[in-house]
Amino acid sequence: MSMTNYSASEYFTALKEKKIIGSRCLQCGAVHLPPRAICDSCFSEAMEEVEFSGKGTLQAYSVIYVPPTAMIAAGYGRENPNCAGIVKLDEGPMVSAQILGMDVAHPQSIQIGTSLQAAFVERGEHVFLAFEA
Repeated sequence: MSMTNYSASEYFTALKEKKIIGSRCLQCGAVHLPPRAICDSCFSEAMEEVEFSGKGTLQAYSVIYVPPTAMIAAGYGRENPNCAGIVKLDEGPMVSAQILGMDVAHPQSIQIGTSLQAAFVERGEHVFLAFEA
């Protein structure tokens, strides 16, 4: 399936359906998240849509005590910190996301390499990609 007419709105529509979609280059096999119409490895336009399993491992993290406005509106802050991290999906790409289910009161207990599964957080009419152990 060619994705040359792919738009970012399709990625966010897929999130609302609790799916993570990206693209795979039919020429070199590179996998991209979010999806793109042109491969950044070989510049081919021969791309296909791929759905990711949502499984991955924690590569890096930060416990955030002073969050951006949207996270403050969601109830996070100095008294209720949240964890954000980089997750390497089993299929290869890495993505930043909120990490749920971690002991943010004891950040030293959070382990790099922890297996994670995609979780989809609904806030108002938006759905955000997150991961949980």
